[in-house]
Amino acid sequence: MKKKRNRLLYWSPRVLCIIFILFISMFALDVFEYPFPEVLVALFMHLIPSFILTAVTILAWKKEKIGGIIFIGLAVFSVFFFNTLENPESLLFITGPVLLVGILFLLNHYKK
Repeated sequence: MKKKRNRLLYWSPRVLCIIFILFISMFALDVFEYPFPEVLVALFMHLIPSFILTAVTILAWKKEKIGGIIFIGLAVFSVFFFNTLENPESLLFITGPVLLVGILFLLNHYKK
């Protein structure tokens, strides 16, 4: 039972982060209404948050403490940068998963 719980704590932040990256990447699909050369630039610009989250996920995969701290920092940054305090839906769907993943990475690190 303890081994199963440790495995769940190990995999849950990784799977949640991958799902969240896919969710955020879906918002880049609205760029296909532009002409071809502009689509590439717009797609790159829309996928910058996904690239950042992917890089932090790769880092957190091995260094959970550093990754957890960075995810929590990204959540705090997104509250102020995207002004999600005025929009509770954004706070729930954008900042919440990033904060949860950061906490889960830290919990897994300290559980070891």
